[in-house]
Amino acid sequence: MENDNNERPNMPGGETLNDRLRRAAAMARRETPQTPVAPNGPQPKERQEPPQETYRPEPQRPAPNYRETPPEQPRHAHRIPAQEYVTGPASTRKQKPMTMWIAILAGGLLLAVLAVIFLSVSHHKEAAEQQQQIEQLQLANEQIQLANEYDALNNEFAQYENQTSLLANDSIVQKYSAARAQVEKLLQELKNEKNKSAAQISKLKDEIATLKGILRNYVEQINALNQENQELRTENQEVKAKNQQLSQSIQTVQANNKVLNERMTLAEKLNVTGVTLTPLNKKGKKEKNVTKARQLMVTFTIPQNNSTPVGEKTIWLRITNPEGDVLPGGGSFGFEGATLPATARKSIEYAGEEIGGVTIYWDVNATLTPGDYTVELFCDNYRLASRKFTLKK
Repeated sequence: MENDNNERPNMPGGETLNDRLRRAAAMARRETPQTPVAPNGPQPKERQEPPQETYRPEPQRPAPNYRETPPEQPRHAHRIPAQEYVTGPASTRKQKPMTMWIAILAGGLLLAVLAVIFLSVSHHKEAAEQQQQIEQLQLANEQIQLANEYDALNNEFAQYENQTSLLANDSIVQKYSAARAQVEKLLQELKNEKNKSAAQISKLKDEIATLKGILRNYVEQINALNQENQELRTENQEVKAKNQQLSQSIQTVQANNKVLNERMTLAEKLNVTGVTLTPLNKKGKKEKNVTKARQLMVTFTIPQNNSTPVGEKTIWLRITNPEGDVLPGGGSFGFEGATLPATARKSIEYAGEEIGGVTIYWDVNATLTPGDYTVELFCDNYRLASRKFTLKK
């Protein structure tokens, strides 16, 4: 308990040392500083000390054998302890925390301003990049549209390209080719460049517009020429129709004339009837077995025909065996522009009267085979008769 008495010694009037210090600090706060005056002015009044209280000792109390309860806190315990007030004037103690807080606020405000500036610059830069990307996308889209338009122009030009022969000169085709080459050059440049240029796109639009104008003029000229040609074609069709009618009339006349000529020719042709083929043996008698025949005899009759010119007539005979071979021995003759081999021939004098029993013989030079044999008679470039006979064994 001795230590407790040392920490709180009893003072006159029953005050402790802490109580005296708190009271002194409170009195110091209530005092105001005196304004200094000039040396010749009135002197400041002396500071009056508060009257000292008379020390009255209190009767000593027996100390209990336990630690005393701490004294109650003073009424103004929430105030700053007295020792803080004795370090300096009150204004100096207040200015230090205020200056510190102002510096902190200024630093925070500076950081906030810098952050806003940084965010603003970053946002502006990002917006600029986004705007540039949007512009590039728009330019690329315009490039695609212009390329499609260029392809459509080329397809349209290709439809009329085979009609360039209708033009009086090919200068318009040369202009179109030059403009098309310029457009293709610009398209290739834009394709090779990563960043498109609005000026290039504008130039490409101008070149395609020029190409359109040339193509429009080209199509107008082609259409005008086609219209003229259509009119000419209509006239030609009318003329052709008339010519076709005339041709048909001529063909009809020619056909009639041909029929007449054929009739006249047929009327002049020498006729034959009663054609027969007979195998003969070595005695000149009829032989039934063709393999034993020594001669083949063909007989026929020439009837009367007043339209047939009179005079000597040469009759050519052709006999074809079952194998399709012409039996030889009679030379050859001309028929319808070709030369044919003959089996035999005979000359007669025709006077316009009927000649019956005309006979032509052919000597067998090899054994004949059974089968079908064909007999043909010719005279004056006409086939007079054609008959088929079957010879048996």
